Amino acid sequence: MSNSSEPTRVMIGVNESSLKGYPHPSISSRGAFEWTLQKIVRDNTTGFKLLFLHIQVPDEDGFDDMDSIYASPDDFKDMKKREMKRGLHLLEYFVQRCHEIGVACEAWIRKGGPKEVICHEVKRVQPDFLVVGSRGLGPVQKVFVGTVSEFCVKHAECPVITIKRRAEETPQDLVDD
Repeated sequence: MSNSSEPTRVMIGVNESSLKGYPHPSISSRGAFEWTLQKIVRDNTTGFKLLFLHIQVPDEDGFDDMDSIYASPDDFKDMKKREMKRGLHLLEYFVQRCHEIGVACEAWIRKGGPKEVICHEVKRVQPDFLVVGSRGLGPVQKVFVGTVSEFCVKHAECPVITIKRRAEETPQDLVDD
């Protein structure tokens, strides 16, 4: 925990939207960020520092919807550059918003499984608390896709706040975000 003269450090796990043709923050990430601003930060912009963590999850073969059997070494280099650009574009959204309203922030990208990497970063960075979005999956969907938010609540070494997306923001397929 930080002492009273330092800003409260809030880590927010953010990810890209899974909706095709929608290169923006996920509904859940945007909701967690907006909730943090409205309910926690409010008008006390100097009392907080937001820490944005984006996890890039490697594809099984490294290619989205593409058969990698025809891949060349240059294809892999291009793919890594595209992934990094998408991650930076995502973080830019949150950093830009923070600068517009005067909230200090940091942002970084890690690769790996979101559950484990978020908990590892919490241990490393030691925020005062973690905010993560939740898709609000039912019991059947949870079995197949699991939930990062539930894992973080159980394993992160700090208090965790999960923010469910609003009903009007829920896509047709609950797994989408």
